[in-house]
Amino acid sequence: MKLVAVGLKNFRGYEQEQWISFGDLTTIVGRNDAGKSTILEALDIFFGGAVVKADLTDKNVATDENYFQISCKFSELPADLVLDAQANTSLEAEHLLDADGHLQIRRRWICSGSKPKEEIYAVCEHPINDGLSELITLGNTGLKKLAKDRLDAETFAGVNKSTNPELRAALWNAVELELAEAAISLGKEDGVKIWNRLSTYLPHFALFQSDRKSTDADDEVQEPMKLAIAAALAEETVQSLLTDVVEAVRTRATELATRTHDALSEIDPAVAEGLIPDFKSDPRWHSLFSIVLQGANGVAINKRGSGVRRLVLVSFFKAEAKRKLEENDRASVIYALEEPETSQHPRNQRILLDSFTSMSEAPGTQLILTSHSPGFVSHLPADSLRYVRKNPPTGIPFVSDGTEDTWAEMADELGVQPDNRVVVLICVEGPHDVTSLKRLSLCLNENDPDKYPDLSQDPRFAFVPQGGGTLGQWVSNRYLMGLGRKEFHLYDGDVQDYRNAADEVNARNDGSIAYITNRLMMENYLHPDAVQQALGIQISITPQINVPDAVVQASRSTPGLRPMNKKVVKSKLADLGFGKMTVELLDASDPTGEVRSWFEKLNEMANS
Repeated sequence: MKLVAVGLKNFRGYEQEQWISFGDLTTIVGRNDAGKSTILEALDIFFGGAVVKADLTDKNVATDENYFQISCKFSELPADLVLDAQANTSLEAEHLLDADGHLQIRRRWICSGSKPKEEIYAVCEHPINDGLSELITLGNTGLKKLAKDRLDAETFAGVNKSTNPELRAALWNAVELELAEAAISLGKEDGVKIWNRLSTYLPHFALFQSDRKSTDADDEVQEPMKLAIAAALAEETVQSLLTDVVEAVRTRATELATRTHDALSEIDPAVAEGLIPDFKSDPRWHSLFSIVLQGANGVAINKRGSGVRRLVLVSFFKAEAKRKLEENDRASVIYALEEPETSQHPRNQRILLDSFTSMSEAPGTQLILTSHSPGFVSHLPADSLRYVRKNPPTGIPFVSDGTEDTWAEMADELGVQPDNRVVVLICVEGPHDVTSLKRLSLCLNENDPDKYPDLSQDPRFAFVPQGGGTLGQWVSNRYLMGLGRKEFHLYDGDVQDYRNAADEVNARNDGSIAYITNRLMMENYLHPDAVQQALGIQISITPQINVPDAVVQASRSTPGLRPMNKKVVKSKLADLGFGKMTVELLDASDPTGEVRSWFEKLNEMANS
């Protein structure tokens, strides 16, 4: 499952219900005490993490209501699943999806006693017909009784009465359903079983706080290697093995329970009636394993300085990014980090940023960050930002998605400024083109630094991706494009709108220039040997072949490789593929010198 949004109501500073949306990579920015950490801690409470527990003091002090609640919406849901112990069904068939087709789970804590008492609901478009609105909350005995009363004799005789999904379906199919939004309790009877099943499909949530205590008891966050165990247990292959173990135990245990039930039926049928063998719960694997890092002198890593502990975190995320991209891991994991730049050298911050970007492109992985550092935030995708600020005079936190209006306010608030050393703005389609051009420029610069600039570190150049860039790039676009900076545009030749845009740029006569690639896309300038070295895949590259699609197809037929998806392939080709390009390979793949001419023109524009 993928987290789409979280809704907070009466939770700490968030009084009126407010929803915060999430993508693959989401960064929450704002001032201190604006409400950034509250969002992450709410998620940790929702997912039952080891860091934060629900407390009476979590209830908003201004509300007159006696509860607080945390709701989450999920997409990419399983097509079918076992909700009851006996049979497959689906969330759609059980009417447990909301109007947008999401699974929406509401966890509410009643604060009228000495400690919060939790209630769990599925908020969904559910039948509201008389007597049919709470079938999920009924057990098998209640469903059979209702079916006997409401169904005709023929229909009742044809229903498998030991299977709750079939009983519910028969009751719903017998009438014309009226659907409306409803909060269906998952806290009693069959609802509890359904929640227990659903909870096994939720993403694993790992929170790394910025201001945590240095105690051994705080091992989930103090010891980053705990995340390695969580990641390993979430892997598809490991989950498959664990599922086999559980199913084997379930089968044998259920067989024994069934034989016991049959024997009881022979002794006293009245007692046996209504009893159904049911496997109560699955094991909690996370508590069975432990791993630590310690130095040769026996000093544990969680006794070292905060900078060293976070350096381990940098290494973990860099390694995990590489593993997920190489293995195309489909584990469902959410990594949440407060101020990951804390105590880190700028070089390590950039390593973290690269790792976050790579991980967010891997299937089944989401990252949620918080920050108020302009140097860190300016390098993050602008559309990934969520801006938290308090509305005067109430002081209630308000969160807005990234738009041009909020980007401007965020840039001003954080102090993100354009680099006035920039002479040439390089306008491309998207972030993968940025990476590809940086790798190619480095290859040429190493061979002839006077003729070819290194775009990865030359301050005279700033990239402006048209298909979504970083906040820093957006600031450069907003402030510098109106100040007479020369523009170098480079677009693929497969989109007519780009050709029209290129014609407009070339008609300006202001020193700017636009190129349309002669080949289908940037990846067509790769040499097959570079792809082979980077990905272990051999393909033939022609000027008009769709290279990412070709790599995806080849990955499915190459022994020893996991199938790749196109999003991951484009990232790996941009970074690893172009990273393997040499001057010799470039000249072989581009004998007309088209690529060289781009960088020669950039060098000319920067020096004129």
